Amino acid sequence: MSLPAPLTGVVPPLCTPLTPTGEVDTRSLAALAERLIDAGVSALFALGSSGEAAYLSDRSRRTALTAVIEAADGRVPVLAGAIDMTTARVLDHARTAAELGADGIVATAPFYTRTHPLEIADHFRRLRDGVDRPLFAYDIPVSVHSKLTTSILLPLAADATLTGIKDSSGDDGALRRLLVEVRRRGLADTFTVLTGSELAVDGALLAGVHGVVPGLANVDPAGFVRLYEHARAGRWEQAAAEQDRLAALFAITDAGDPTLMGGSSSGLGGFKAALRLLGVIDCADTAAPQVPLGESAVKTVRQLLEEGGLLS
Repeated sequence: MSLPAPLTGVVPPLCTPLTPTGEVDTRSLAALAERLIDAGVSALFALGSSGEAAYLSDRSRRTALTAVIEAADGRVPVLAGAIDMTTARVLDHARTAAELGADGIVATAPFYTRTHPLEIADHFRRLRDGVDRPLFAYDIPVSVHSKLTTSILLPLAADATLTGIKDSSGDDGALRRLLVEVRRRGLADTFTVLTGSELAVDGALLAGVHGVVPGLANVDPAGFVRLYEHARAGRWEQAAAEQDRLAALFAITDAGDPTLMGGSSSGLGGFKAALRLLGVIDCADTAAPQVPLGESAVKTVRQLLEEGGLLS
């Protein structure tokens, strides 16, 4: 299906449920997609950071994306992450995604080697020319080690190389300056700006972002839909209250013991443990070499779900 311009609302970056042997659990993934659609999300984003794309084989990526597209069944658009180190590899992923029926492509700047802003711009233009799908840039400098600055993004927005951006930089000041320039240059109706922050959605919507791509929406999609609708209706007090509740729930990402695991294991493990406790997925395992949450951490996740009104 065609993507609206701009893309608005809540666009969850789906987790990728795995079996105990590390295969993609397509039944659980379809159940997750159905739950998100039923909650009123605007689109689905497969194979992002929350989807553990960096940990999955090409075969598993294809399996996961196929399952999401089939589950969506044309009811909402599906964005596909084409995240890899170099232009050639990203093009391969993007072409596969287009062949499978994805409605849009999400790609970071190249990584592993350092790239110049001119090289980053060329990377996105080659992706635009190589795949006939709307292209979203993914700004996540903590992983890519390159910040997508306004000087990189605005020319790519102006010449329609990029349809939009998912900003997961955590740099609220830079995001605000980008929004100001997007409006000043008359691009607000054609260039989508999405925030990836779970903790400052109300503020970002007030500043003018079009929508939100929150990993926590895997766990509480209805909460983020309510937050978005409150904000769009100007009910800022109710939006702030919903944001506060979701900020408290986000503590599930810190449940893991930092002496035993990294932040990715804790964060993604928290999402998956919550989804298993809620009965959405069958197995809470994360992809190797990430470490699974221990029993104590899972108890913490359960308590936070109860406090957040999601589990009795």
